[in-house]
Amino acid sequence: MTEIAQIYLGNIHHNSQVAKQVLREACLEVSLNQSDRAKGRIHAHTDEGIAVGIIKSRDRLLQSGDVFQTDSKKLLIVRLQDIELLVLDFSTLDNKIAPSKLVYLGHVLGNHHYPVTIQDGKIYVQLTTERKILEQIINDVKVPGLQIEYAMPNIAHNIEFTSHNH
Repeated sequence: MTEIAQIYLGNIHHNSQVAKQVLREACLEVSLNQSDRAKGRIHAHTDEGIAVGIIKSRDRLLQSGDVFQTDSKKLLIVRLQDIELLVLDFSTLDNKIAPSKLVYLGHVLGNHHYPVTIQDGKIYVQLTTERKILEQIINDVKVPGLQIEYAMPNIAHNIEFTSHNH
């Protein structure tokens, strides 16, 4: 039988009462892919192999630490699998770079449907293809001095991505 979870209680990283409740009660835990964040209906299996269905608004993106209550009053905690990020650092760029180059870079990344966000003078790009493919796309734009790095997302940064749709 599938446990259905559609009552959102909060996030253990942002709500101390929910965090305490999770510590007091036994919880089901489910690990999801980043691609599941925006889905309205998610079918998965907990770490113990129990089938679960999460029903939520597509407008709300799941975050690691989100807690739902199932129809049978059990708690379900969501863990999102980490993904590697490509980080473009603009802090070392020459001020003489034409803004049109940076606008074009944004257009190219969006046109390839890469989820991106900008924080603290850096562009974070979710890797949805191999590193070398994304690096080639970026290098083809020819932005002199652009630094390419890689990092794992940190929950404290709470990075929210936008993606390009048609």
